[in-house]
Amino acid sequence: MANGKWTKQDLLSRPIEHIDITKIDTRPIIKSYRDMAYSSRTLANAADIYSMMLKDKECAVILTLAGSLISAGLKKAIITLVENNMVDAIVSTGANIVDQDFFEGLGYKHFIAPGSPEAPPVDDMTLRNMMIDRIYDTYIDEDDLRACDAATHVVFNSFEPGAYSSREFIEAMGSYLAKNHARHESIVKTCFQKRVPIFCPAFSDCSAGFGIVLQQTEAIEEGRGLVAFDSGKDFRELTDIKLACKDTGLLMLGGGVPKNFAQDIVVAAELLNERKGGKARGDIGMHKYAIQMTVADSRDGALSGSTLREACSWGKVDVVHEQMVFGELTALFPILASDAYHRGAWKGRKAFKFADLFEKGEGVPNYMAGPARKRVGAR
Repeated sequence: MANGKWTKQDLLSRPIEHIDITKIDTRPIIKSYRDMAYSSRTLANAADIYSMMLKDKECAVILTLAGSLISAGLKKAIITLVENNMVDAIVSTGANIVDQDFFEGLGYKHFIAPGSPEAPPVDDMTLRNMMIDRIYDTYIDEDDLRACDAATHVVFNSFEPGAYSSREFIEAMGSYLAKNHARHESIVKTCFQKRVPIFCPAFSDCSAGFGIVLQQTEAIEEGRGLVAFDSGKDFRELTDIKLACKDTGLLMLGGGVPKNFAQDIVVAAELLNERKGGKARGDIGMHKYAIQMTVADSRDGALSGSTLREACSWGKVDVVHEQMVFGELTALFPILASDAYHRGAWKGRKAFKFADLFEKGEGVPNYMAGPARKRVGAR
């Protein structure tokens, strides 16, 4: 602090440290929580259900992410799940994947803000003038975010004109990180290497949106073809995963678009099955397991707080093994994830490698090539 005033260097001096669930064994906590009440017991039940999912070797696990989770320190925990075949597909908000994870994969960081959001030592207009962006009690250097926007622009320009799913773009982003920023940890990079597809159904609502605006505007000015996000293809590809794998389970952090998108693939699969002469309901199984961790509740009528039992009425989630956990994610998820890691039900579980389901699209860069689509089980 110079002359009693905060400098940008002062405010961006304490990077967020990502929790390492391999170094913390929370099994004794979960064991104790089973004999308690309220949120402790629901968390213990959720932990048991997650280990059931992992023990069920033919069940694919779909992780959904909403809220600012990577900026808050959960990146390493999620990478650990992916590396150990504890997650088979991800549906996320764009912010978690692009502005936060891809951003850190480029070598940039999120920083701990001094004070608290209720009594910050620096007002938000001053932060604006310093080119510092705030997420609750974390800071981001806006100059670094602009560089992230530019990197997405580079990736998008590597595609031939056409419309692509967010999965295709994110896979290219993972390849970009693996080739150019291999030493930095990243969910996007790890999923590319493990063949775990990532979907962002609202892909424009993040730095990818700025990148696509730049690409399309330049393409129009230069008289060349545009690339675009195809959210319908996102939905179809994720539905392909449900059709390829009978049993699926949901591990949902937060709610919003990722929650609904992941639940709706059951209905979409039923419609496609009916089109081929099957039954609209019955031939396609609901999600066999489901966990949602959220601070939202049902009072405002929004989807984020709607219960998993309500989803059963829509034919999306079975109610045999489901659990709502009401609480803040950064405090609760590491306990559940560490318990699952140290309990070890994932050991011997083979990777589904769902990214290999999808054929190389016309105009996709060469490094995106994959084998032809086929029905899969764990292997």
